[in-house]
Amino acid sequence: MTIHSILKMGDERLLRTARPVDTFGTPELLQLVEDLRDTMRAVNGAGLAAPQIGVDLQVVLFGSTERNPRYPDRPLVPPTVLVNPCITPLGDEEEEDWEGCLSVPGLRGVVPRWSRIRYTGFDEQGLPIDRTVEGFHARVVQHECDHLIGKLYPMRIRDFSRFGYTEVLFPDIADQEDD
Repeated sequence: MTIHSILKMGDERLLRTARPVDTFGTPELLQLVEDLRDTMRAVNGAGLAAPQIGVDLQVVLFGSTERNPRYPDRPLVPPTVLVNPCITPLGDEEEEDWEGCLSVPGLRGVVPRWSRIRYTGFDEQGLPIDRTVEGFHARVVQHECDHLIGKLYPMRIRDFSRFGYTEVLFPDIADQEDD
């Protein structure tokens, strides 16, 4: 089990664009996925992107089979490894909702995201993934994939009156967070 330190906002490595994965099923890629999974679980993450642990590859991991204490009222998202993702919005409709990030610890903000998306890519073995999703699932995918293009959720906030410390905004959740 390898748990990595998560880069924090302000670290210039989080602003880089990640490179596509060229070869699937390699020991290095499988180890990266295992490290991402171990790190995400250790900090109660809803998802984690390779750039957040300093690896400039287009690899994200998200979802869980158990309720997340950081997002206790959110529906479960199937555990997924997504490599070289492509997101296509299905319509122009957006939803605004609260987001947090392991790279922006202790803060939450209201972020607009497409309501419904199709995402494609591959799993770590190179098998194709093609899903159409909405709601929280769509939000999580968009959030994690933003890390691959050097974006953190505060860069998408439109109204900074709805951005602040989790402990002030959501004291019940803040008590359960490890960030």
